[in-house]
Amino acid sequence: MKNQRILRSVGAVASVLVVGAAAANAALSDTGASEARARVDIVVPADPGGGWDLVAREAQNSLRVNGIVENTQVLNLPGAGGTIGLAQTVRREGDATTLMTTGTVMIGGIIVNDSAQTLDDVVPIARVADDYEVFVVREDSPLEDMSDLIGAWEEDPGAVAVGGGSLGGTDHLLAGLAAQSRGVDPQSVNYIPFAGGAQALTSLLSGSIDVGVSGYNEFRDQVEAGNLRVLGVSAEERVPGLEEHPTLPEQDVDAVLPNWRGFMAAPGISDAEREELTAIVEEMVRTPEWQDTLERNRWEDTFQSGPEFEEFLAAEIDRITTVTEDLGLS
Repeated sequence: MKNQRILRSVGAVASVLVVGAAAANAALSDTGASEARARVDIVVPADPGGGWDLVAREAQNSLRVNGIVENTQVLNLPGAGGTIGLAQTVRREGDATTLMTTGTVMIGGIIVNDSAQTLDDVVPIARVADDYEVFVVREDSPLEDMSDLIGAWEEDPGAVAVGGGSLGGTDHLLAGLAAQSRGVDPQSVNYIPFAGGAQALTSLLSGSIDVGVSGYNEFRDQVEAGNLRVLGVSAEERVPGLEEHPTLPEQDVDAVLPNWRGFMAAPGISDAEREELTAIVEEMVRTPEWQDTLERNRWEDTFQSGPEFEEFLAAEIDRITTVTEDLGLS
């Protein structure tokens, strides 16, 4: 009888342990915490050296230094306005360890490239910052300000080679808006697209193009070295850290276009896995390293997640679609 009581007690304890372990495993599976906290791949749908790449590598550093994620890897998958990287992210369906950088550029890229995949096919995680665009020229360029550029366009828009990111991206849209604001047909602008900011910079310095347009940070080193000059910034008011450079509206160019940066996740992840990825990004943006990133890169802190980010994203898609159609780029 004593042995039977012992066996029954052992059996009861074993049952409790099995049930407890099953519940713990289920919770772990639901949250995806073990996977996302152990490893995150950050997909950059552009070449190294551009704005998306900079966001990814700054995020990677903040996650690593603060131990938020044990291991992060940046994967550059450039092409077609970011839609190649988007397609690859969609193919990672159910992978709760993937984050993809995105922003204004991708919305236009999806439209212009008639992409089979759209931002509806991935999962919104967070908007982390806004960046502003600049028009730049070589130091020896005869173009001194935006009025000179507009005048050159009015005389012969095809004679001025303007280089920037992919077709339909923020750089392309800004060039079109600037031309349109002063009565120049945006479709007549000689726009040369590149897969990333590094290529546009190299072409500008070599003289292959006359004007570069992109985020300030892609030209910053050469501007500070005195090899390039800023013609104008795409902000309504002067940007902290860039106060010496005039905005486009100051020069009677009605073209204000911030370039937001954010993260999306692969489709098919659970709500709990999405919450975990969102928590990882929220922790990252609160770190001293990320706050330093914002200040150093002259980015505006515009963090959003959840329904707030979803609402912004829907409005932004409508806005960029309208701009793209108005400029005849769709």
